[in-house]
Amino acid sequence: MLERLQMLEEKYEELTQKMIDPDVLNNPAELHKCAKAQADLEDVVMVYRRYKKVMRELEDSKAMLLEKLDPEMDEMVKAEIKELSEQKEQLEQELTILLLPKDPNDSKNVIMEIRAGTGGDEAALFDADLYRMYTRYAEIRGWKTEVMNTNYTDVGGYKEITFMIEGKGAYSRLKFEGGVHRVQRVPATESSGRIHTSAATVAVLPEAEEVEVDINMNDLRIDVFCASGPGGQCVNTTQSAVRITHIPTGVVVSCQDEKSQLRNKEKALKVLRSRLMEKFQQEAQGDLAAQRKDMVGSGDRSERIRTYNFPQGRVSDHRINLTVHNLDKVLLGNLDEIIDALVTSDQAEKLKNADEA
Repeated sequence: MLERLQMLEEKYEELTQKMIDPDVLNNPAELHKCAKAQADLEDVVMVYRRYKKVMRELEDSKAMLLEKLDPEMDEMVKAEIKELSEQKEQLEQELTILLLPKDPNDSKNVIMEIRAGTGGDEAALFDADLYRMYTRYAEIRGWKTEVMNTNYTDVGGYKEITFMIEGKGAYSRLKFEGGVHRVQRVPATESSGRIHTSAATVAVLPEAEEVEVDINMNDLRIDVFCASGPGGQCVNTTQSAVRITHIPTGVVVSCQDEKSQLRNKEKALKVLRSRLMEKFQQEAQGDLAAQRKDMVGSGDRSERIRTYNFPQGRVSDHRINLTVHNLDKVLLGNLDEIIDALVTSDQAEKLKNADEA
């Protein structure tokens, strides 16, 4: 493991030097490639350097014990050795996890799609709650959000909403959010106070770059139409909305949130590129071909990964049997407790598979 870590540190230094090379600085594509490769190595290299520092201090402290020390100094050195040994063990665990096979999409931005499932208007209102939850989570982490497309309902919710979250490691944190989310509460329109169960589906796509998915414009059918829903005077009067169909695969993407037809087209192409990349990756991997289908499901409330129970103020993630009793905070974007548990569970599974291999 140490040899591999040393090689990674040398590669990190090599990339650092490369990024100040004039030839690279004058080549934006190469500079972007080097910066991304360096960023991918940064976490493991920083932890490895802390590990080497602790090891040096531990060796120095052990050497001191061989000298003639007064009792008080001897106790201080022993306490320091104990603390450094604990740090060493903790850093070794961190490095073991950091060296596990990585999802190549982890460092990417995210395109999220939320759609109303079972529950009619109440499901559409829950869509809006989930959208606010994720945008607030992004805000807490210092990420940017941008709406790509919306389909409003008369009651104020969304039949569906597509949006991008831009930020370092966004996909690594949000990829576990894909699936069916169920809500149990008394709808505002329910006069008898009866609890309803509704569902929404969440799909999480890593943003695809142009170099990863080359779209032949001749394979596209582009339709324009008048937008609908909130948006001012341009709505329903100008053909600014865009619908793009990728003819070879049948994938369809619509965007109508911008007043500019060109901006809607740019956004739609960005979503299309990510959907196509996911489709091609699934086909190449074979065993994961049904991943997005499993993630989204049919939207039926029985197919759930998480339940938001308002009467009891709890959120339960059914994949890892985790329940927290802070529903209000979760809906305000405080998702780290749940996401951290999902990340830890995923890492434990990878460690188990690595040991078995």
